[in-house]
Amino acid sequence: MDVEQLDLLREALPYIQRFKNRTFVVKLSGQVTDEPISLLDLAEEIALCHQVGFRVVVVHGGGKQLTELAKKLGIQQTIINGRRVTDDETLEMAKMVFAGKINTDILSALRRLGVQSVGLSGLDGNIIHARRRDAQVILNRATGIEEEVDFGHVGDIVDIDVQLLRLLLDQGYLPVISSLGADDEGNVFNINADTIAAEIAVHLQAEKLILLSDVDGIYLDFHDPRTRLSRLTLEEGRRLIERGSVGGGMIPKLAAITRLIERGVHSAHIINGSRRNALLQEIFTDEGTGTMVTA
Repeated sequence: MDVEQLDLLREALPYIQRFKNRTFVVKLSGQVTDEPISLLDLAEEIALCHQVGFRVVVVHGGGKQLTELAKKLGIQQTIINGRRVTDDETLEMAKMVFAGKINTDILSALRRLGVQSVGLSGLDGNIIHARRRDAQVILNRATGIEEEVDFGHVGDIVDIDVQLLRLLLDQGYLPVISSLGADDEGNVFNINADTIAAEIAVHLQAEKLILLSDVDGIYLDFHDPRTRLSRLTLEEGRRLIERGSVGGGMIPKLAAITRLIERGVHSAHIINGSRRNALLQEIFTDEGTGTMVTA
């Protein structure tokens, strides 16, 4: 181990002491989980957080893999303003991809590293109580026409029950949750993974919500890497939203994060999950790699 690595360990020590026994909710996008080598690298980082005493919950989506499977099967997909219409065939594929392949791949990577993880969907233990989304009148950005859209088997969260998650965390397990939920009649819904991760973070009173995506954080100008914002307070975030100063379509995500901080999560982070060690650098170094929003 060289001097630089020893310095990194010294820098990490106070963060390990500070966050031991605190809850971290880590959301993985489909892009992050698609490549086996990248997934194993990321699993190593999550495993390290688990081994030093952080209570980690993983939530994952899988839109990229769902689109790829639909293409292979010749099933037409309708995506309006970035939101997928989930018809009967798409819901069946989502069950297979989310609760099946992706969840199992994450568990396999963690098992390889000796982590006791448990694969769940929002249906397990009634974690996610949802209802079918009502038809909405929206402006289709592709056509410039307002239209009423029925998103099909897409759900909105009504309530979150974290009793099972607390039980697992208390016993040293790492829950891995796919982005499905259900109503009282057992109807299954496709639910946005960012929303699930945020609601679970609030209900677990998490120390951090970490959103791993394919971007390095929040930018004032998405095309200029020098404008990445490393840290933001809640008030600074509100001002950026009011002025429309954030680039790359990040205003809705930043607005969701500010609401999350208002509800008690200590900090929220947006980082690039495809970059090796990005998660560890964000947690264990002063500089970080993405954007951190705090109260």
